[in-house]
Amino acid sequence: MLLDKKEVTYTELRVDLDNELLEEMYQRSKKFTVPQIFIGETHIGGCDEMYMLEMDKELDPLLFPNGCD
Repeated sequence: MLLDKKEVTYTELRVDLDNELLEEMYQRSKKFTVPQIFIGETHIGGCDEMYMLEMDKELDPLLFPNGCD
């Protein structure tokens, strides 16, 4: 909902339906829990971590590196 509110385009990958995607997620994040959120190549963690970044005003700079939102 947070990304929708910010009108951010994102791709949801259903790792529960694809073992290869699950393995790739683990290799990139070292975690099997979902969601694992990546902004570009940057792994930010799960939903709680994303909301913490939002509270700390650190999410928008990751989402909009050129200052455009």
